[in-house]
Amino acid sequence: MEAIKKKMQAMKVEKDNACDRCDVTEEASKAAKIRADKAEDEVAELVAKSRQLETELDLTAEKFAIVSLQLEEKEKSLLAAEAEMNALNRRVQNLEEDT
Repeated sequence: MEAIKKKMQAMKVEKDNACDRCDVTEEASKAAKIRADKAEDEVAELVAKSRQLETELDLTAEKFAIVSLQLEEKEKSLLAAEAEMNALNRRVQNLEEDT
């Protein structure tokens, strides 16, 4: 009978220890779930920011392409104006030499 009481007492202690471990594990699980939820929210925010940055990048690339074309046109106009100015300067020199 004494052996059965000792065995019952040991089983009760083992059960209590198992319940304590279960409680600790459940708390750790809850904390991990909270961290996972926060991480998922952060990932969602980062994805949204990434999409916004991609959109802004696309817009900036389009603006850059437009400005690059405008710059090329201005450079062509500048070269044409310089060529015209050089031609006019040569003409003026020729007229001055003739007189």
